[in-house]
Order: sequence, then structure tokens, then C-alpha cells
Amino acid sequence: MAAHLSYGRVNLNVLREAVRRELREFLDKCAGSKAIVWDEYLTGPFGLIAQYSLLKEHEVEKMFTLKGSRLPAADVKNIIFFVRPRLELMDIIAENVLSEDRRGPTRDFHILFVPRRSLLCEQRLKDLGVLGSFIHREEYSLDLIPFDGDLLSMESECAFKECYLEGDQTSLYHAAKGLMTLQALYGTIPQIFGKGECARQVANMMIRMKREFTGSQNSIFPVFDNLLLLDRNVDLLTPLATQLTYEGLIDEIYGIQNSYVKLPPEKFAPKKQGDGGKDLPTEAKKLQLNSAEELYAEIRDKNFNAVGSVLSKKAKVISAAFEERHNAKTVGEIKQFVSQLPHMQAARGSLANHTSIAELIKDVTTSEDFFDKLTVEQEFMSGIDTDKVNNYIEDCIAQKHSLIKVLRLVCLQSVCNSGLKQKVLDYYKREILQTYGYEHILTLHNLEKAGLLKPQTGGRNNYPTIRKTLRLWMDDVNEQNPTDISYVYSGYAPLSVRLAQLLSRPGWRSIEEVLRILPGPHFEERQPLPTGLQKKRQPGENRVTLVFFLGGVTFAEIAALRFLSQLEDGGCSEET
Repeated sequence: MAAHLSYGRVNLNVLREAVRRELREFLDKCAGSKAIVWDEYLTGPFGLIAQYSLLKEHEVEKMFTLKGSRLPAADVKNIIFFVRPRLELMDIIAENVLSEDRRGPTRDFHILFVPRRSLLCEQRLKDLGVLGSFIHREEYSLDLIPFDGDLLSMESECAFKECYLEGDQTSLYHAAKGLMTLQALYGTIPQIFGKGECARQVANMMIRMKREFTGSQNSIFPVFDNLLLLDRNVDLLTPLATQLTYEGLIDEIYGIQNSYVKLPPEKFAPKKQGDGGKDLPTEAKKLQLNSAEELYAEIRDKNFNAVGSVLSKKAKVISAAFEERHNAKTVGEIKQFVSQLPHMQAARGSLANHTSIAELIKDVTTSEDFFDKLTVEQEFMSGIDTDKVNNYIEDCIAQKHSLIKVLRLVCLQSVCNSGLKQKVLDYYKREILQTYGYEHILTLHNLEKAGLLKPQTGGRNNYPTIRKTLRLWMDDVNEQNPTDISYVYSGYAPLSVRLAQLLSRPGWRSIEEVLRILPGPHFEERQPLPTGLQKKRQPGENRVTLVFFLGGVTFAEIAALRFLSQLEDGGCSEET
């Protein structure tokens, strides 16, 4: 049992156990010793629900990464392929199977598609002459993965691209299936609110799926009161801005994958006297980041400027706790100190790690370039000089700074101006292509197609109306003891989270004008509950809202939702 998954208002261990049970049942169908061949992309998500110990209990002896040509030698009865339904992976699997057949003693092959079986993939295996080799061809519905006590993710990194660029709605279907699984475990969600075209489609799929299961009435008392479905393209501004929470900056600088981060090893090398820095580790330091670690749970959602003082206080507390050993005189006191030692040592290790991470981040955030970039971002978000070519962006292009950095700034300016004037847009495009290469014509085209970069049409900039009505920019922000969600970007309140906040109080009727300006429809659906399951709310009892992002979410938005949840003392929010 993962204890940190049961801390929140919703016990997510129930979901984790359900997906683990399904995995065990499949493994038991393949009797005898087993080797699993992994689609590399799946190893991270699977690691969050099943450690190697669970697989070992079910006779998994070897694990390999899916690669072309022959599989490594393994004296096992079953070979199981865990793969996404991708045609290019079927070609590799066929190569593996054919080379095993030539090798000698026959093995039993099985394939598990995650999250769905695909007729196209099975046809490809048939065309390659290996479909008949598989005894079991099944699907494993790993739609929503519990990350933390208040956080779920589909880990579908291409969802935004598929929905808004390629018009592929597969990820929306998976989202609807995942939400139906949640309702099967936690009860029907009485009210569904949504904003955006994709949100409308997911809600429609859920209603249709519910209709198809009319025979079985869900008799579980509802845990969630509301579901809020939000399209990522309703708020394209937030993911373009630099996140300023501790967790957000770790992600900005190093990237967090499946709750793990890889960091430069030199900061974590144990310091020994007189070794002159010899034999420094070369392999990246890999750390898991979640609320199972007490200190991380305390600092992850704070603005980075407030983290130093917390680490300093923690250091004094831990140091004082270790000093207590000198005061332990009796056997009982010594015994009590010794029993606390493992926890104290873990706390000291945790403090050392986060002090090192904070130093790494500070090296970046105190640089002149970081400050200049942040100044430009904040000018755009507060509505200053969004309609002309920006000097700092010009300089970045001229000095050939990272293309991602340049594109984020240009797109941010475009979003904060409801599109760029044609001559400004043409100037930026020409400069980018001449500096970074003409192959980026396609990059710029894709950004326009996704709505991140566009010419201003109709000559009207709607952003100031949205900014004022939703109070997206706050001039005086208290980063140490915040009173508003805008602390996560040091002034800018994430539009998506402001929508969630206003929905809970006073309701969206108060912002009808802005909702009409933002892309896509807004809607409300009620799902009727059997009489015995209708909640009688106690005075002062908080509602639990599930906030579901379609197309990705930032760690700063998650921090802002947690902050709202604490303000209302409850209202657990899960995001994807």
C-alpha cells in the first residue's frame, strides 16, 4: 500500500489496488516463468503502480526493453510484450518473435496493449505472419495513474498535439473511459461542468457510456460532488509563463518525468576532506518527488523565494534533535532517542537533497538573463507593450538563445495580445527562420494551427477584458504568506485555476461575458443519483471537486489548486 495516496480527501489507493489486481490477473493467465518485454515509454507509468517485487511474486524472472532484432537469451516459458498500440512497435515485435522461433525451443508469446487493443495493430501483426503466435492478446486499461494523494495523471504527453494539431480524439476517449472507471470505484459524480470543445466531447462520451450501462446501477455513495473539465486551449497563457513554485522550477529546469527528476550529480557527492574533488560521480542523481517525503510536501507548492527560510528553520530543528542525544542519561531516554534515529536521519538526508536542489535552482534564478526574461513575461501578462516587436526577444534571437525559450516568449506575447499584428508576426517569423533554419517553417505553422501563435483578427484585443474581469494580474503579491493564487507566478493568477475558483464561489453566471470570449462552449450536466445516494450536506461541509485538464497541466496550476483547497479546508482537486 502506498500510504501517501490515502492522505487526501479521496483515498486513491482504491484506484491503485484496482489496477494492480487487473495486472495480477493477467500475469496469472500466463502460467509458468515469464519475461516481460517493455515498450520503454510504459516503464515509468507502470513503476508508479507495480514495483518489481509484485511482478516477481507472479513468476516474472526477466525484463527487457523492446528493441529490434533478437531478444536477449532467457530460460522462461512465457514472453509477454507490454506495448502501446503503435504500428511501428508491431514491426519490432514481429522481428523479435520470428527470431525467437528460429532460435529453438518454442515459447508462449502474449501481448498486452496499454491502454487499448487495436485492430490496426493486430492486422499489422497478421500481415507480418506472427499474429497466430500470441496465445493471449489483451488490453490493460491504465487510463488514470495515481501520482499523489490529490493527483492523478494519464501520462499522455502527446494529448495536446493529438487533439489540437492532428484532430485525433483517442486521448479524449481514454479520458472518458478513465472517468467512468473512477465513477465505478468512487460513485457517480452528480454535477459535471466544462469549458471548451474537448471538454464537451468528453462529457458527451461519458453520458453515452453511462447510457450503455443502464442495466447496472452504481450503488456507491459519491465521493466527488463536482467534475470540472477544462480544455488546455481555454488557457494557453499559463503553460507559456515560467513557473515560480519550487516544484514548478524543478520541472522548468530539469524536467519531472513520472514523479522522478534527474539532477547533476556533483552537488550530491559526499564531501570528504582532502580528496580534492576527485572521483566525482558521473551518473545523474535520480530522486522521486511526492508527498511521501515530509519536507517536499511542505515546500513543493511554495514560491521559490519562500523556500530558503523553510529549509533554514528545518536545519535548526534537525540539528537540535541530534543534540538531544547529549541529554539522554537513562536507559529509557537513550532507547527513545535510538528509536527516533532512523526518522531523524531520513529527515537530515531529505534536507541535504533539497538544499542542494535549491542551490542548483538559485544559480539559474539569480542570473541576469532569468531576471530579464521574467521581466518581459510579467510585462506581457500585465498588458504592457504587447503590440510591438520586443527588444529582449530580438536580442535572444540575435544571440541564438534556445529556440524553445524564444518561441515561448513570442507565443506568450501573441496570447496576451489576442494575436500579433501581421507586420510584427511576419518580422518574428523571418528572424526565427533566418537564425534557426528554414526547417522551422513547419514548427511555426504548427504553432499557428494549435492557436499558440496567430495574427490579430478584427483588430480587437480581448485580453485586457479577461485580465480585469478574472483578476489575472495582482500587483502586490505576498510570496512568503500568500493570500491569493497569483503567488505561483509572482503576480499572475492562472486563468484555468481562477475559473475553478469562480465556479465554486460565486458561480460562472458572474463571468458570462468572459466565458463567451474564451474558446469553446461552457456547459453544465447533472447525473441523477438513486434516492438513497443523494447527499444531505452538513452546514459548513466542503464539496470535493475533481478538476480534469484535457491537454496537460503545469505544477504551478496544481500548487494553485492545492492553495484553494487549503483556503476552503478541503475540496480535494485531482488534475490530469
